[in-house]
Amino acid sequence: MDSVTIENFRCFGEKQTVRLAPLTLLVGENSTGKTSFLALIRALADLGYGLRLPDFKEAPYDMGSYDDVVHRSRRDKGIPGHFDASFKTARYAEGGDEPFEFSFRFSKYESVPHPVASCYSRGQTRILESINDSRDKGLTVSTKRGAWDLQPSDETARRLGRDATLNWLTRWSEVGQVDPSEFAPHADGPSMSSKDREEIGSLAFDLMHQHVSRPRAGAPIRSQPQRTYDYARPTYDPEGEHIPNLLASFAAQDSELWSEIQEYLETFGVASGLFDEIRIKRFGTDSEPFQLQVRKNLKRRKGLWRNIKDVGYGVSQVLPVVTEIAFHREPDVFLLEREMLLFQQPEVHLHPRAQAELGTLLSSFAVGHERQQRYLVETHSDHLINRVRMDVRDCVNGLTPGDVVVLYFERRDFDVKIHEITFDELGNLNGAPPSYGDFFMRETSRSIWPDADLADL
Repeated sequence: MDSVTIENFRCFGEKQTVRLAPLTLLVGENSTGKTSFLALIRALADLGYGLRLPDFKEAPYDMGSYDDVVHRSRRDKGIPGHFDASFKTARYAEGGDEPFEFSFRFSKYESVPHPVASCYSRGQTRILESINDSRDKGLTVSTKRGAWDLQPSDETARRLGRDATLNWLTRWSEVGQVDPSEFAPHADGPSMSSKDREEIGSLAFDLMHQHVSRPRAGAPIRSQPQRTYDYARPTYDPEGEHIPNLLASFAAQDSELWSEIQEYLETFGVASGLFDEIRIKRFGTDSEPFQLQVRKNLKRRKGLWRNIKDVGYGVSQVLPVVTEIAFHREPDVFLLEREMLLFQQPEVHLHPRAQAELGTLLSSFAVGHERQQRYLVETHSDHLINRVRMDVRDCVNGLTPGDVVVLYFERRDFDVKIHEITFDELGNLNGAPPSYGDFFMRETSRSIWPDADLADL
């Protein structure tokens, strides 16, 4: 995703569009919609890439029912009938191709938000699917020359699921394979030409052949460390309970991948001061229980191996974050392109040095991917943000101002405004409103001038 537009969703009443960079940092006070924004990102990806219908109650986000999700203000006398969201991506655009745009309207269905209109477009070529109150499905396609409404036969109507629709329209890229007689010109427009069919079929084909894995969403509080883990097949869990078994699986079955992941973990461990080495300690065969152990070395000799249960919460809380970041760089087992990692407060239980190093780790992975992948990080850590800012200034790992954006969520009565803040080549902030950093400036001023009148600051 390169940009997201939201309207009438949760605390976001007014329509607003924000850019997403390879590394996007979400900042702001508590209860300003940062988690809601991440939940919507995952829902849009599920719909846009044909992964599944969105579930706004799926962990780690529980947005509640439709009545909880739709935006409401003091002026509303009832429950608004819909909310809208869309995103753009240039992922599959080549040469002069325009980016894809995916637009969705959600309404209430059996108490939950349900998409009632979906529009897939590239330039002026569009495929619009809609559902009426009777749950009947409609389809309109258009190009720059006109628009046409589907008047389906009974057989066609039975096949109008999203994938079936796109697969059916894909055949239009081979002119003559499908009789367009089921489409009627919209508003007395022109008849459909072979050029129109070709453009619509090409759009449907490209939509059908997107290979993107589902966004990984991490919880703000990770799982508790265990002294011993029983071997089990690793199944993704937002709180990171799968991470020990995932690492053990790598160590047992793919020594090359384990060596790469281990190097990432140890590089971060050394830089952050948390540990120097990490290993899987087994008690028997690959299917027997095991431990996760780390050790911190002295200048001239090795330290003792210690169970992660005995080294504080910092290691166990950051381990799922660093592992997911490192694993995100590797190809998906199904050869899907990994697109997004969504993190909430990855700095939990980390001291300032480790928080800063986490910023460098994130920024280092935000470059070198041809800017296709996205890391969205909700954070309350100034240490993390300032490290990223300095890495931009110093061009660490090739990080440029265009690789990072800070989204600042500012509360305005019943609404929240999202401000897009960027860094220049010197690491200075661009686009920050007066309220951004106001609290920290006041605290700093108070520490320097304890007798100053804060109203004058």
